[in-house]
Amino acid sequence: MKDYNLENRKLVIGGIAIVIVAIYILRLFTIQLLSDDYRKSADSNAFLKQVEFPSRGVIRDRNGKLLVYNQPAYDIMVVMNEEKGHLDTLDFCETLGITKDYFIKRMNDIKDRNKNPGYSRFTQQLFMSQIDDKDFSVFQEKMFRFPGFSIQRRTIRQYEYPYGAHVLGDVGEVSQADIDEDSYYQPGDYIGKLGVERSYEKDLRGEKGVKILLRDAHGRIQGKYQHGKYDRRPVAGKDLTLGLDIRLQALGERMLEGKIGAIVAIEPSTGQVLCMVSSPSYDPRLLEGKLRNKYHRALSKNVWKPLLNRAIMGQYPPGSTFKTAQGLTFLTEGIINTHTQYPCHHGFSYKGLHVGCHGHPSPLAIIPAISTSCNGFFCWGLYHMFANRMKYPKVQIAMNTWRDYMVSMGFGYKLGIDLPGEKRGLIPNAAFYDKAYHGSWNGLTVISIAIGQGEVNLTPLQIANLASTIANRGYYYIPHVVKDVKGGSIDKKYYQRHYTKAAPWAYNVIVAGMRSSAMGGTCKHFSTLNFPACGKTGTAQNRGQDHSVCMAFAPMDKPKIALAVYVENGGFGADFAVPMATVLMDQYINGKLSPARAREADELQKRRIAYGSRNR
Repeated sequence: MKDYNLENRKLVIGGIAIVIVAIYILRLFTIQLLSDDYRKSADSNAFLKQVEFPSRGVIRDRNGKLLVYNQPAYDIMVVMNEEKGHLDTLDFCETLGITKDYFIKRMNDIKDRNKNPGYSRFTQQLFMSQIDDKDFSVFQEKMFRFPGFSIQRRTIRQYEYPYGAHVLGDVGEVSQADIDEDSYYQPGDYIGKLGVERSYEKDLRGEKGVKILLRDAHGRIQGKYQHGKYDRRPVAGKDLTLGLDIRLQALGERMLEGKIGAIVAIEPSTGQVLCMVSSPSYDPRLLEGKLRNKYHRALSKNVWKPLLNRAIMGQYPPGSTFKTAQGLTFLTEGIINTHTQYPCHHGFSYKGLHVGCHGHPSPLAIIPAISTSCNGFFCWGLYHMFANRMKYPKVQIAMNTWRDYMVSMGFGYKLGIDLPGEKRGLIPNAAFYDKAYHGSWNGLTVISIAIGQGEVNLTPLQIANLASTIANRGYYYIPHVVKDVKGGSIDKKYYQRHYTKAAPWAYNVIVAGMRSSAMGGTCKHFSTLNFPACGKTGTAQNRGQDHSVCMAFAPMDKPKIALAVYVENGGFGADFAVPMATVLMDQYINGKLSPARAREADELQKRRIAYGSRNR
């Protein structure tokens, strides 16, 4: 007779033994084939992989002047698996001039996966960045006393001039978002944060190298692994040449001191940006090295917003500079011709609506209307376009036709400049007004858009691009800051011409009006130049003092420069914007300023505008 209890016990014991063996086999499989912890540990004992960082590409202006370059810096790295607490902490801290509390906090932060998600005890981690030459020398001599710690050579950015901060940008430590987006980066790496440093990061950064060193059982370096067979040398970043003229940039920044506004100058034949000024600005050298974060925080808290690039982010009413775009539209659409005259009784007056204007002869045609900046003429032109039921069956069709002209001239959408943060401005369409007025509106309702007011907003870049388009008589290249990438190329889109909907012959009419303005109209200060310039003022209405605006280009027939000047609360266009544009064109065309013009620049620099303490 069988003993079933004994039989059951045998089965249970056998089952337990099988389970234990299975667990061991599974664990051995996991350790040897699936987990790399032991491999990493073995590798870390036998090898030291040193990342070698490439030199970042340098940046020069259009004349070869060095703007941004590199200086050596040194980071202290640590491999936690090697440090293992075997460290004379007091000696270490005294060597680097840090406190024990800082040391403890930094080591804890490195191991905190919330703060350092890429942490591994087997790989180098950044302990301290950008130590100076003195600390580097002392630490290097004593490094054998500090197991797990090593020195990594880096470079930091240096900026040659206190100008061009918004264009050049800066370099700072990567964020977790940067690391998540691009596997190239590891904690402690540097990346372009703003300006061309950001938009051309992949060209500037180069490619990392690696050096694999062999170590003995005591962690001492024995030389290169297999004579450097698996080493990879770093590849330096590509150098950039900008279209920027640093002398013109410096002049623009000087004249905008103590004012809020922007200046953009473009070479019409290429679309290259010759200068881009945003004020208030800051010295890019403040954001070099270890103190970058401190100064960046201070700048970001400044109520005048010096980090804001108003040239591409500021969205303003263009004022009377916009009248040139209206004239091109009315002429091409056949609403007016060069002989059409409109009255201006100190402005546009019709059916109880009045849009004011300054005193000048009346009636007048388009060329003198541009020269004198007549509000009445362009309001009548828009009214007749929107009321023309023979050509446009509904006001909505007229509105969208108008909108299409504006978009073709580079308004209402981002132009696509090679800088981060560009804004699009605003060009309304029929749907915009149908929603605002429940479908019940007409040309009189929106008459202010004819003179660059109302809902219309442009960036200073878009106004400068308008000047460039008129200079080219009907086309533009997308404005861009970078002229050349050494060993690379810039985007093909920057070589393509963009033609507007306006007729080429209509541009000749507008040029004649802008030349008349320079000879005796609202831009008559241009007549003091020794070359033929063309311009159009703007006095953009505002809740407080009006904004002073001017766009211009020169010379008239073979233009080399087109620009826009926008000074917030500067009053009439002729008060600030026109004199600044005069000085800038003189500098660029002639290569230097006469003593009289230099004094004029100095006077403009000294003039201040009282903005109060409002947060802008």
